[in-house]
Amino acid sequence: MKNSELFLDLDATAAAPLFRETVYPWEVLPRIRAFVLSLGPTLPPDEYEQREADVWLHRSVKLYPGAFIAGPTIIGPETEVRPGAFLRGSILVGRHCVVGNSTELKNCILFDHVQVPHYNYVGDSILGAHAHMGAGSICSNVKSDKANVVVHGAAAFETGLRKFGAILGDRADVGCNSVLCPGAILGPDARVYPLSRARGVVPAGHIYKAADNIVPRR
Repeated sequence: MKNSELFLDLDATAAAPLFRETVYPWEVLPRIRAFVLSLGPTLPPDEYEQREADVWLHRSVKLYPGAFIAGPTIIGPETEVRPGAFLRGSILVGRHCVVGNSTELKNCILFDHVQVPHYNYVGDSILGAHAHMGAGSICSNVKSDKANVVVHGAAAFETGLRKFGAILGDRADVGCNSVLCPGAILGPDARVYPLSRARGVVPAGHIYKAADNIVPRR
Protein backbone atom coordinates (compact mmCIF):
# COMPACT_ATOMS: atom_id res chain seq x y z
CA MET A 1 0.00 0.00 0.00
CA LYS A 2 1.20 3.48 -0.87
CA ASN A 3 1.56 6.49 1.41
CA SER A 4 -1.45 8.09 -0.26
CA GLU A 5 -3.60 5.06 0.60
CA LEU A 6 -2.46 4.73 4.21
CA PHE A 7 -2.22 8.30 5.47
CA LEU A 8 -5.17 10.34 4.33
CA ASP A 9 -4.31 13.60 6.12
CA LEU A 10 -0.65 14.57 5.99
CA ASP A 11 -1.43 17.64 8.06
CA ALA A 12 -1.45 15.17 10.97
CA THR A 13 2.36 14.94 11.00
CA ALA A 14 5.28 17.34 10.81
CA ALA A 15 6.95 14.70 8.62
CA ALA A 16 4.56 15.37 5.73
CA PRO A 17 7.44 16.27 3.35
CA LEU A 18 8.91 12.78 3.75
CA PHE A 19 5.65 11.16 2.69
CA ARG A 20 5.16 13.52 -0.25
CA GLU A 21 8.67 12.79 -1.51
CA THR A 22 8.26 9.01 -1.37
CA VAL A 23 5.75 6.47 -2.67
CA TYR A 24 5.91 3.64 -0.14
CA PRO A 25 6.07 4.08 3.64
CA TRP A 26 9.17 1.94 4.15
CA GLU A 27 11.09 4.44 2.00
CA VAL A 28 10.61 6.94 4.83
CA LEU A 29 12.21 4.83 7.55
CA PRO A 30 15.90 5.42 6.65
CA ARG A 31 15.25 9.16 6.47
CA ILE A 32 13.69 9.75 9.88
CA ARG A 33 16.86 10.55 11.79
CA ALA A 34 18.13 13.17 9.36
CA PHE A 35 14.68 14.75 9.12
CA VAL A 36 14.33 15.12 12.89
CA LEU A 37 17.83 16.59 13.14
CA SER A 38 17.01 19.15 10.47
CA LEU A 39 13.55 20.04 11.82
CA GLY A 40 14.46 20.40 15.48
CA PRO A 41 16.54 23.60 15.27
CA THR A 42 13.79 25.31 13.23
CA LEU A 43 11.08 24.83 15.87
CA PRO A 44 9.95 28.07 17.55
CA PRO A 45 11.64 28.33 20.98
CA ASP A 46 8.57 29.92 22.51
CA GLU A 47 6.70 26.68 21.75
CA TYR A 48 9.40 24.01 22.01
CA GLU A 49 12.00 23.52 24.71
CA GLN A 50 15.30 21.86 23.87
CA ARG A 51 15.80 19.66 26.90
CA GLU A 52 19.23 18.36 25.85
CA ALA A 53 21.17 17.72 22.68
CA ASP A 54 18.74 16.99 19.85
CA VAL A 55 15.68 16.54 22.08
CA TRP A 56 12.83 19.00 21.52
CA LEU A 57 9.62 18.85 23.55
CA HIS A 58 6.62 21.09 23.08
CA ARG A 59 6.09 23.09 26.24
CA SER A 60 2.68 21.49 26.72
CA VAL A 61 4.09 17.92 26.80
CA LYS A 62 3.30 16.07 30.00
CA LEU A 63 6.51 14.23 30.86
CA TYR A 64 6.25 11.89 33.81
CA PRO A 65 9.22 11.03 36.06
CA GLY A 66 11.19 7.99 35.03
CA ALA A 67 10.88 8.38 31.26
CA PHE A 68 14.12 8.30 29.21
CA ILE A 69 14.45 10.26 25.98
CA ALA A 70 17.48 10.10 23.68
CA GLY A 71 17.97 12.31 20.64
CA PRO A 72 17.17 13.03 18.02
CA THR A 73 13.56 13.22 19.17
CA ILE A 74 10.71 15.69 18.72
CA ILE A 75 7.48 15.42 20.73
CA GLY A 76 4.47 17.52 19.81
CA PRO A 77 1.81 19.43 21.75
CA GLU A 78 -0.36 17.90 24.47
CA THR A 79 1.36 14.51 24.31
CA GLU A 80 1.87 12.38 27.41
CA VAL A 81 5.08 10.43 28.01
CA ARG A 82 4.41 8.18 30.96
CA PRO A 83 6.73 6.60 33.56
CA GLY A 84 9.20 4.03 32.29
CA ALA A 85 8.88 5.02 28.63
CA PHE A 86 12.14 4.38 26.76
CA LEU A 87 12.63 6.59 23.71
CA ARG A 88 15.82 5.61 21.92
CA GLY A 89 16.05 8.34 19.29
CA SER A 90 15.18 9.03 15.65
CA ILE A 91 11.62 9.69 16.78
CA LEU A 92 8.93 12.14 15.73
CA VAL A 93 5.77 12.10 17.86
CA GLY A 94 2.78 14.24 16.93
CA ARG A 95 0.21 16.08 19.02
CA HIS A 96 -2.23 14.56 21.53
CA CYS A 97 -0.39 11.21 21.61
CA VAL A 98 0.13 8.81 24.51
CA VAL A 99 3.47 7.06 24.96
CA GLY A 100 2.74 4.75 27.83
CA ASN A 101 4.44 3.10 30.74
CA SER A 102 7.24 0.75 29.69
CA THR A 103 6.68 1.56 26.02
CA GLU A 104 9.80 1.60 23.84
CA LEU A 105 10.13 3.71 20.69
CA LYS A 106 12.97 3.69 18.17
CA ASN A 107 13.26 5.15 14.67
CA CYS A 108 9.57 5.79 14.22
CA ILE A 109 6.93 8.35 13.36
CA LEU A 110 3.71 8.68 15.32
CA PHE A 111 1.10 10.85 13.63
CA ASP A 112 -1.29 12.94 15.75
CA HIS A 113 -3.58 11.22 18.27
CA VAL A 114 -1.66 7.92 18.31
CA GLN A 115 -1.86 5.80 21.45
CA VAL A 116 0.80 3.28 22.44
CA PRO A 117 -0.16 3.30 26.10
CA HIS A 118 1.01 0.07 27.75
CA TYR A 119 4.08 -2.14 27.26
CA ASN A 120 4.42 -1.59 23.52
CA TYR A 121 7.47 -1.84 21.28
CA VAL A 122 7.45 0.38 18.18
CA GLY A 123 10.71 0.15 16.24
CA ASP A 124 11.36 1.12 12.61
CA SER A 125 7.64 1.72 12.21
CA ILE A 126 5.08 4.37 11.26
CA LEU A 127 1.71 4.80 12.97
CA GLY A 128 -0.93 6.88 11.21
CA ALA A 129 -3.34 9.33 12.81
CA HIS A 130 -5.52 7.91 15.61
CA ALA A 131 -3.81 4.50 15.40
CA HIS A 132 -3.88 2.47 18.61
CA MET A 133 -1.90 -0.47 19.94
CA GLY A 134 -3.40 -2.52 22.75
CA ALA A 135 -1.45 -3.45 25.86
CA GLY A 136 1.55 -5.66 25.17
CA SER A 137 1.32 -5.49 21.38
CA ILE A 138 4.61 -5.03 19.52
CA CYS A 139 6.08 -4.32 16.12
CA SER A 140 8.71 -6.99 15.50
CA ASN A 141 11.34 -5.32 13.34
CA VAL A 142 13.95 -8.00 12.54
CA LYS A 143 13.41 -11.38 10.91
CA SER A 144 14.76 -14.43 12.71
CA ASP A 145 17.11 -15.15 9.81
CA LYS A 146 18.24 -11.47 9.71
CA ALA A 147 17.39 -11.26 6.00
CA ASN A 148 15.96 -8.13 4.43
CA VAL A 149 12.25 -7.63 4.99
CA VAL A 150 9.84 -8.33 2.15
CA VAL A 151 6.30 -6.92 2.20
CA HIS A 152 3.82 -9.63 1.20
CA GLY A 153 0.67 -8.21 -0.34
CA ALA A 154 -0.85 -8.60 -3.79
CA ALA A 155 2.80 -8.73 -4.87
CA ALA A 156 6.08 -9.13 -2.99
CA PHE A 157 7.95 -5.87 -2.43
CA GLU A 158 11.66 -6.02 -1.67
CA THR A 159 12.29 -3.21 0.80
CA GLY A 160 16.07 -3.55 1.06
CA LEU A 161 15.74 -3.04 4.82
CA ARG A 162 16.98 -5.46 7.44
CA LYS A 163 15.08 -3.56 10.15
CA PHE A 164 11.46 -2.79 9.35
CA GLY A 165 8.64 -3.13 11.86
CA ALA A 166 5.08 -2.29 10.88
CA ILE A 167 3.02 0.38 9.17
CA LEU A 168 -0.38 1.29 10.62
CA GLY A 169 -2.69 3.36 8.48
CA ASP A 170 -5.02 5.96 9.96
CA ARG A 171 -7.22 4.62 12.77
CA ALA A 172 -5.77 1.11 12.61
CA ASP A 173 -6.11 -0.82 15.86
CA VAL A 174 -4.03 -3.70 17.21
CA GLY A 175 -5.43 -5.99 19.90
CA CYS A 176 -3.65 -6.72 23.16
CA ASN A 177 -0.60 -8.99 23.18
CA SER A 178 -0.42 -9.22 19.39
CA VAL A 179 2.76 -9.33 17.32
CA LEU A 180 3.03 -7.54 14.01
CA CYS A 181 5.66 -9.44 12.03
CA PRO A 182 8.37 -7.49 10.16
CA GLY A 183 6.86 -5.70 7.19
CA ALA A 184 3.24 -5.97 8.35
CA ILE A 185 0.98 -3.26 6.94
CA LEU A 186 -2.47 -2.38 8.26
CA GLY A 187 -4.67 -0.26 6.05
CA PRO A 188 -6.82 2.55 7.41
CA ASP A 189 -9.47 1.33 9.85
CA ALA A 190 -8.00 -2.20 9.88
CA ARG A 191 -8.22 -4.22 13.10
CA VAL A 192 -6.12 -7.05 14.50
CA TYR A 193 -7.64 -9.47 17.01
CA PRO A 194 -5.91 -9.81 20.42
CA LEU A 195 -3.25 -12.52 20.69
CA SER A 196 -2.64 -12.50 16.94
CA ARG A 197 0.53 -12.94 14.85
CA ALA A 198 -0.20 -10.70 11.88
CA ARG A 199 1.89 -10.85 8.72
CA GLY A 200 1.59 -9.22 5.32
CA VAL A 201 -1.09 -6.69 4.42
CA VAL A 202 -4.43 -6.28 6.17
CA PRO A 203 -6.65 -4.32 3.77
CA ALA A 204 -8.35 -1.11 4.80
CA GLY A 205 -11.53 -1.67 6.78
CA HIS A 206 -10.82 -5.36 7.42
CA ILE A 207 -10.40 -7.41 10.59
CA TYR A 208 -7.48 -9.82 10.98
CA LYS A 209 -8.74 -12.81 12.97
CA ALA A 210 -6.19 -15.30 11.63
CA ALA A 211 -3.97 -15.67 8.56
CA ASP A 212 -6.80 -17.43 6.73
CA ASN A 213 -9.60 -15.36 8.26
CA ILE A 214 -9.41 -11.69 7.26
CA VAL A 215 -12.90 -10.29 6.90
CA PRO A 216 -14.51 -6.93 6.15
CA ARG A 217 -15.71 -4.91 9.11
CA ARG A 218 -19.47 -4.71 9.34
